[in-house]
Amino acid sequence: MTTRVEQVMGLPISLDLRDEGDFAEVVDDVFAWFRDVDARFSPFKEDSEVSRYDRGELTAAELSDDLLEVLELCAYYEQLSGGAFRARLPGRGLDPCAVVKGWAVQRAADMLKAEGAATFCLNAGGDVVTAGEPEPGRPWRVGVRHPEQPLAVCAVLESRNGAIATSAAYERGSHILDGRSGTPATGLMSVTVVAGDLVTADALATAAFAMGAEGITWAADRPDCEILIVDDSRRVHRTAGLALAS
Repeated sequence: MTTRVEQVMGLPISLDLRDEGDFAEVVDDVFAWFRDVDARFSPFKEDSEVSRYDRGELTAAELSDDLLEVLELCAYYEQLSGGAFRARLPGRGLDPCAVVKGWAVQRAADMLKAEGAATFCLNAGGDVVTAGEPEPGRPWRVGVRHPEQPLAVCAVLESRNGAIATSAAYERGSHILDGRSGTPATGLMSVTVVAGDLVTADALATAAFAMGAEGITWAADRPDCEILIVDDSRRVHRTAGLALAS
């Protein structure tokens, strides 16, 4: 068993690894990966690859394969959401963070699996990837933070070999913008998406939140996903397949 917590990418990232064996090297590699991602992809660091590209100091042909992949994901979710999800808004610099976190954490989970880890929970500020069961027949239990009560949860979900992401205004205020208008998103308090991977879950949660009320049906219609959404009238919307912990 291995546990580790570090403050990276502006948020706490924790790993609860239940497999027996020596995973010290890959765990070190995982957290080194997060530090590398922060250095290369943060729009808040002047010397990051993202910032240099945004200032025109790098051409598209000079970008790393990783950043090209991230930008392709941003373009895909912008198209899918009709422009509500957008990495670049008029008057603002390039900010791919809404894709980068889920992409980086999913890549880290894949690194762990490649080295034989089969039972773990990787949590990045509430966005979670799980593998296996911590006890036979018992899935991981993932709490979804209450949108108005910082010390409470509004639901506890079961997760085996999947990902859960939540977008809400509680961490950074009204930081999620509707890319169609450039103004803070309204209509929803919290959007949680359960999917097979964190790239999908995180991007869909952000896009649905940006879309406002219309994001409820839009997210519910995404294939192979389940949702838990609290609107600004405090109504709860969830799909029938959502696995609530008993």
